[in-house]
Amino acid sequence: MEEGLRERKKRETRERIADTAMGLFMTRGFDNVTVAEVARAADVSVNTVFNYFRTKEDLFADRQEFVESLPVEVLRAREKGESAVRAFRRDFVAAVETRGWQYGLQDGADVFARMVGESPSLLARMREIHQQREEALAEALADELDADADDLAPRLVAAQILTTTRLLSDYAVRRSLAGEPWETIAPDLRAQAEAAFGLLESGIGDYCVRR
Repeated sequence: MEEGLRERKKRETRERIADTAMGLFMTRGFDNVTVAEVARAADVSVNTVFNYFRTKEDLFADRQEFVESLPVEVLRAREKGESAVRAFRRDFVAAVETRGWQYGLQDGADVFARMVGESPSLLARMREIHQQREEALAEALADELDADADDLAPRLVAAQILTTTRLLSDYAVRRSLAGEPWETIAPDLRAQAEAAFGLLESGIGDYCVRR
C-alpha cells in the first residue's frame, strides 16, 4: 500500500526526533540530555515528542521492534539442510567480515556501548530487548517444529544461540573500548566465533534443520 502524505509526514517527524535525540545522546550521554532539549533541537514541542515516544528510553530504542525481529529473519533465511545453529554461525562470521551493525560490530559501536554502560535505565532496556529477541526466536523455533507448549527445547536453543552472539559482540566491543583497532580484533573475533559455534554444534547442531 502506498504511503499517504499524512503517514509520510508522521514518519518523517518521528525519524527526525529520534535522530536528533540520538545525536545528543551520543555527544553528551543519555542521562545528561532532557526530553525538553531533544524537543528544542528537533523544533517540536515536548508534547509532540511524547506523542511519538512514551518514554525517554523509547527515543533511544526507537528501532526496537526491528532489532527484535532480526534473529527470526536469520532463522527463516537458513538454507536447505542448514540447522538453526549453522545459520547463525554463517550470519555472524559474515558480519565479522562486513562489520555488521546487527551484531554491534560497526564503527562507533564502542561509543554506543559506553553510553549504555553509563546509564542504568539503558542497561535495563538492553536486557529487555535481549529477552524479547530470545522469546521471539523461541516462538519461531517452536512454530517451525510444531513443538508442544511444554517443550523447553526451543527456549533453551534460542537462549544458547543469542547468548553466544551477545558474548561475542561484547568481546569485540570490550577490546574496542580498550583502544584496539578493528584490524587486530577481527581475526581473533572470527576465531572465537568459530570456537563458540563449534561448541554449540556439538550439542544442538542438528536442531531445527531446514528440510
